[in-house]
Amino acid sequence: MIIKYYELDKHGIDEFKFYLFYGKNEGLQNEVLINKFKNSTEDQMIKYEEKEFINNFDDILSELLNISFFEKRKKIIISRISEKINKYIDIILQKKISETIFILKSGPLDKKSKLRALFEKNKDLAIVPFYEDDNKKLSQLVSEFLIDKNIKLSRESINLLVSRANGDRKNLRIELEKIFNYSISNEKIEYDTVQKLTNLAENYSVNELADNYLIKNKKNTAKILNENNYTNEDCILILRTILNKSKRLLGILERYNKINNIDEVISNTRPPIFWKEKESVKNQVRSWKKKDLMNKIYEINEIESLIKSNSNNSVNIISDFIVNY
Repeated sequence: MIIKYYELDKHGIDEFKFYLFYGKNEGLQNEVLINKFKNSTEDQMIKYEEKEFINNFDDILSELLNISFFEKRKKIIISRISEKINKYIDIILQKKISETIFILKSGPLDKKSKLRALFEKNKDLAIVPFYEDDNKKLSQLVSEFLIDKNIKLSRESINLLVSRANGDRKNLRIELEKIFNYSISNEKIEYDTVQKLTNLAENYSVNELADNYLIKNKKNTAKILNENNYTNEDCILILRTILNKSKRLLGILERYNKINNIDEVISNTRPPIFWKEKESVKNQVRSWKKKDLMNKIYEINEIESLIKSNSNNSVNIISDFIVNY
């Protein structure tokens, strides 16, 4: 059964056992997933990639068939799916598993796709297409973000951000996060700065630099620094990215220390952690103790003050900070 994403609120979550989200707009998929299927204290959200789900299917099925009356309802999200998943859908439907909802996520699917046909023809299965955002919608999202964060950009800069998004609000959110991090220490943001921020690090993104720093991978961190010609203007953005990720990690560590289940903690983290980041975040958790991370966050704030007072030497300051843990 085909359902438009904005019509999902007309249907109860339990109306369908399976939902298939497909299309290029991964950012909109993630937003709908959070708003429509977000966890409550009564639900458990579990995430798999298709390969992981298929390889462990027997164990997963056995667990689902033996859910106790007192267990939380499960919402299982399976990403990067293909037509390989079809036979497993059939098995699950035949087993009549209760208290479990499956949300499948895919990129674009051809009209001849057997998976797409399975969902479109079955009134008990929901298929939700997510088409690319047009420039008007993306411009609206940029304007809303800028108003909320009290940031001023020229129309030319806004148009540049929209073009960088390539029709996917997930890409747009990434670029807007760079703008926000930069704006914390810079009141005025010119077009040239926006152009530079959104082109930063062709080989490695600032996010990858921050992730490698937080898993204490000195070799990769040094490589990223050497392969990118960072300027003084980049340093606050780099530092702010590390700071934001450090604060997120601190929250994850605090929850992990309470329940000792890293997969559940990551699944319940908001904003959600994308599947590409999951292993990196797990390694970050293994690399830090709460007290040490709190000290590091304090140090980051000190380094930012140092950079602001020595802006011409920012690159050397940030390099020393990152390489020397």
